[in-house]
Amino acid sequence: MASAGFLYPGYSAEDDYPTLQKLIGSDVTLHLVHTLMREDAHRVDALLDIGGSDVLGEGARELRALGVDSAVWACTSGSFVFGWEGARRQVAEVREAAGVPASSTSFAFVHALRHLGIERVAIAATYPADVARLFAEFLGEGGVEVVAWADRGIVTAAEVGTLPAAEVVDFVAANDHPAAEAVLVPDTALHSAAILPSLEERLGKTVLTANQVSVWEGLRLAGATAPRAGLGALFAAGAPDSEIDARGAVIDG
Repeated sequence: MASAGFLYPGYSAEDDYPTLQKLIGSDVTLHLVHTLMREDAHRVDALLDIGGSDVLGEGARELRALGVDSAVWACTSGSFVFGWEGARRQVAEVREAAGVPASSTSFAFVHALRHLGIERVAIAATYPADVARLFAEFLGEGGVEVVAWADRGIVTAAEVGTLPAAEVVDFVAANDHPAAEAVLVPDTALHSAAILPSLEERLGKTVLTANQVSVWEGLRLAGATAPRAGLGALFAAGAPDSEIDARGAVIDG
């Protein structure tokens, strides 16, 4: 049985992972390890600390002890804030410590878009504006055209995790753009697992959320690539094998 491991910072929407496990089924196992969050803040200095080598190394070694087949740093802002090359180094360090193929949520977004053949996106980010802008720049490094992006200005993951489902759907829908082929929702602190079909039904197009793409990436790297229903267009399309790479973004093995 394939197993995917996830390094998740602190506590906010970690219950998305048991929800996703139920929706995916029992043929794969998701393991979640909580990593240290010294300060809960969507602020660049705090995010650099959240994604630091010491923090992720400790968590990755815990995943290694669990015997997972893949490891994903399940934090978008704590990866893209390092920039493209910095995020690649971060993934390489996780892979070395975990001893398995590794990636992060930021790269998972890029790989998901490439797999779906999507080039133009809108971003509905709960972050403050400066952090949301860094995500748009990261996507641009990966060859993705961002036609529009919006922020909600929320500083803490704890607050993001309390947003009601209906409010999340309204926020995402309000920040769609006619030229976008998909809308990206890049915060693993945001609950989204239970509303993936509702989001796509409301917008009439693909919606990719942070916890969704993190799990898709983890399963992809673990070799569990079969299509799955009830998890949005991304999972319905299955996944390529771990050879996929966005300009060397993921360190597969």
